[in-house]
Amino acid sequence: MPCKECIISGTIDGVTDARTKRLPVRFFENERGGAPVRDWLLSLSSEDRRIVGADILTAEMGWPIGMPLCRPISGRKGLWEIRSSLPGGRIARVLFCVHDGHMALLHGFEKKSQKTPERELELAVKRMKGLMR
Repeated sequence: MPCKECIISGTIDGVTDARTKRLPVRFFENERGGAPVRDWLLSLSSEDRRIVGADILTAEMGWPIGMPLCRPISGRKGLWEIRSSLPGGRIARVLFCVHDGHMALLHGFEKKSQKTPERELELAVKRMKGLMR
């Protein structure tokens, strides 16, 4: 089983995937240097982390990629989501934008309702605007 950091960084057993990533991932970092999406991923179970990490890697390798994995967020120009199906019918989302040639992971959460809560979108937009400054 690969290490937690390896799953998140897109490596397998610490060795970078040999295929070329079309849109490499970077974690959004707040003003204190924390990476909220990395922290959220590390809080997940190993199985959930593996699923979300594999979906992020698929988006990195296949960008641009559409449904059912990725879609733009309606009404939020430049904001996208990676859609992960977790065991037990649960749903995870990672919100991101494309910035400076990479996929900036802005916010991750487990979705509890059909519609994405406004507060989750607002947080991602706030972080996205912080990158654009």
